Amino acid sequence: MNHFRWQIILGLLLIALSAVLYFIHYFIFRDAHHIILYLIGDMAFLPIEVLLVTMIIHRLLDAKEKKARLEKLNMVIEAFFSETGTSVLTYLSDFDPKLDRIKKDLIITNEWSDDDFISVSRRLREYDYMVDIKKVDLLHLQSYLIGKRSFLLRLLENPVLLEHESFTELLRAIFHLTEELANRTDINQLPDTDLQHLAGDIKRVYGLLVYQWLDYMKYLKVNYPYLFSLAMRMNPFDRTASPVVK
Repeated sequence: MNHFRWQIILGLLLIALSAVLYFIHYFIFRDAHHIILYLIGDMAFLPIEVLLVTMIIHRLLDAKEKKARLEKLNMVIEAFFSETGTSVLTYLSDFDPKLDRIKKDLIITNEWSDDDFISVSRRLREYDYMVDIKKVDLLHLQSYLIGKRSFLLRLLENPVLLEHESFTELLRAIFHLTEELANRTDINQLPDTDLQHLAGDIKRVYGLLVYQWLDYMKYLKVNYPYLFSLAMRMNPFDRTASPVVK
C-alpha cells in the first residue's frame, strides 16, 4: 500500500512539474499555439514510445536478465554434482537390481542429439527406481551425507533455486534423507519396517538424481563441451569410467 501511495504522489508531482514548465514557457514566449502544437505531437508519439519501452526494450532486458539467472542456476547445479550429486548417484546406482534395463541408455556420448536426450528422458519416467536397502552401507551413507549437510543447506538458501522447481525438490529429498539418517543413533540395528521407510527415501533421491543428472548433462553438452567431456568420462553408470583421457 505504501509503495502504491508513493507512486501516486510521484505521478502527481511529475504532472505538476510539467504544468509549471508549460506555464513558464507561455509566460516567456506568449505562444499558446506553439505549446499546443508540440503537446499534441508529443501525445501522438506517446503510444509508439510505450510500444518501444514496454514491448521491445523491456522484453529484451527481461530476456537478458533471465539468461543471467539461468547461468547462475546452472553454476549451482554444476557445483552440486561436482561436490555431492555424482558421488551419491554412483553409489546408489550400484545397488539398483534392475540397472541393466536403463544402463545402456545412460552411457552418453558426443554423438547424442537433443532428440536422444528427450527420448531417454521419456523412458526414464517409466522406470521403477529401486535400491536394495539390505546391500546399502547405511553407516557409510549416513557419514557421507552428514559431512555434506552444510553444503546442502547453503544450496537450499540460494535464491536462484526458485527458478528451478525440480532441482529444489531434489535438494529437499537429499536433505530429508540426510536428516533421517542423522537422527538414528544405531544405524546398523534397525527393524525391517524402518529399513523399508529409509528405502522409500533413498528411492525418491535416486529417481530425482537420475532425471536431474540427465538434464544437467544435456546442458553441459550444449553450452560447455569441455565440462561435458569430464562429466562424460565420470559417468556414474559406466563402471569403466575414468577421468583419464584414453
